Amino acid sequence: MSSDPAPRKTSASPAPSDDDNRYKAVQAKLLRLGKAMDDATLELESLRRSMNANATRTEDVARDIADAGLDVKYVELTNLVAVALGGAAIEVRKLANTAEETADLTHQTRRTHSGLYGALDDIRSNRREKTPRPGFFNR
Repeated sequence: MSSDPAPRKTSASPAPSDDDNRYKAVQAKLLRLGKAMDDATLELESLRRSMNANATRTEDVARDIADAGLDVKYVELTNLVAVALGGAAIEVRKLANTAEETADLTHQTRRTHSGLYGALDDIRSNRREKTPRPGFFNR
């Protein structure tokens, strides 16, 4: 296992930022964002497990170096690497928790948006007459 934090090949943007605020476009953007955050949560958790495994292996290497009677500085340096990996894994866990929370909020927002505007979109989408532009009745 490696602790390679390099991003995997994905689309450039899970939910492109544009000015298309139609109901279906917003729903699609929220869906893509939620999926991207779900995927990020899984990948971050995988990274965390990998980092913890590498930290444990590094501790074993430090012990082996000490048992082999090598210079103490190598044992100390190897232990520092193990501690750094463990600390980084903790921070990756925090990031994964944030990604999971963001995904949950995104899914909740999508459901709320659907509840508020879904019926209106159905009505507007299924009639033949043109709908006045927003602000028309405010004149």
